[in-house]
Amino acid sequence: MRLAALREQVLEANLALARSGLAPGTFGNASGIDRGAGVVAIKPSGVSYARLTAGKLVLTDLEGNVVEGELRPSSDLPTHLALYRAWGAIGGVAHTHSEYATTWAQAGRAIPCLGTTHADHYPGPVPITAWLTEEAIAGAYERETGAAIMQALAGMDPAAVPGALVRGHGPFCWGRHALAAAEEAVALEMIAKLAYQTLHLEAAAQPLERGLHEKHFRRKHGPSAYYGQP
Repeated sequence: MRLAALREQVLEANLALARSGLAPGTFGNASGIDRGAGVVAIKPSGVSYARLTAGKLVLTDLEGNVVEGELRPSSDLPTHLALYRAWGAIGGVAHTHSEYATTWAQAGRAIPCLGTTHADHYPGPVPITAWLTEEAIAGAYERETGAAIMQALAGMDPAAVPGALVRGHGPFCWGRHALAAAEEAVALEMIAKLAYQTLHLEAAAQPLERGLHEKHFRRKHGPSAYYGQP
């Protein structure tokens, strides 16, 4: 991917978060990576979405060194970079403070699968990280946030589990490219909202029956998937 195309895609992913209501003010950020060039494009820190342009995005290498751009990159850049370095199959990361997903993160609860909307996207509950230690908070906090996400997904395939909640903070999602990561952020917010409202209506609601869960997940994922077009 040419870097100009990467900039445009990452711009559109960030604007998609804002249009979806997941990133009010200057909250949230999306990034994308050109694996061939080893370059990441990310939203600059504290810049409103209304003022955001492709030219204002910051390009860095995988160590966080700025290679293009005059603005400071998002403070969450080290978290994005940790995920890119660890998971070679992902091409985009999106972070929001969306209302319902962040509510679950602040409550310290993984999101249980209560229906097929959830099952379409996740093979199990939406995972949540452990609390960061005092040492992690005082040290390389954002990089340690990435490490906590990876630990929460230990033994899982990040291609099959496209997001996680950072306890007390909010959701991070990822995908094949920046726009896919933004789409997963939208889906996660819907999943979080439905689960919250379901448990408010029926506190004793049980997780979706496992066979139905697996049916919905597998029809969209894996070699036997038949949802959508080839």
